[in-house]
Amino acid sequence: MTSMSMAAEPKQFDAAPLFKALTQDGKEFDLASRKNSWTVLYFYPKAGTPGCTTQACAFRDSIEQIRQQGAEVYGVSADTVAEQAAFHKDHHLNFTLLADPDSKVIKMYGTKMEDRNLSKRWTFIIDPQLRIRWVEKDVDPALDAQRVATEIKKLKSQ
Repeated sequence: MTSMSMAAEPKQFDAAPLFKALTQDGKEFDLASRKNSWTVLYFYPKAGTPGCTTQACAFRDSIEQIRQQGAEVYGVSADTVAEQAAFHKDHHLNFTLLADPDSKVIKMYGTKMEDRNLSKRWTFIIDPQLRIRWVEKDVDPALDAQRVATEIKKLKSQ
């Protein structure tokens, strides 16, 4: 489902690696469809764990601030569609989760933990031309959503 199998870790100003993945509803998501819109991809280790729940709920609670900047949020982990659906429902999430059980997308973005089928907690902001404009590798789950909203605003003013 990905356009490339393994790539070097993408960096700021690189073209965002394009991929297709299934949402928590089992629908296909294609990153290429986000051209002309700001996109936030946040990678997290495991649905339902404390840090991941904190981060997801922070995005849920801040989603309007992010959408006011013309952006949409997508959470990515190695969980299955069913696990993502349960996580989405249990925490009343108001943004899309993407299932990557084979870690194809996780590998493309360089977030895979060594020797584990889990992602590191990294966040990417992708601009309307599908270029990576911001990467955060030192993510605080409770503060990530607010930081993203602030960074998008800064990026749009440049």
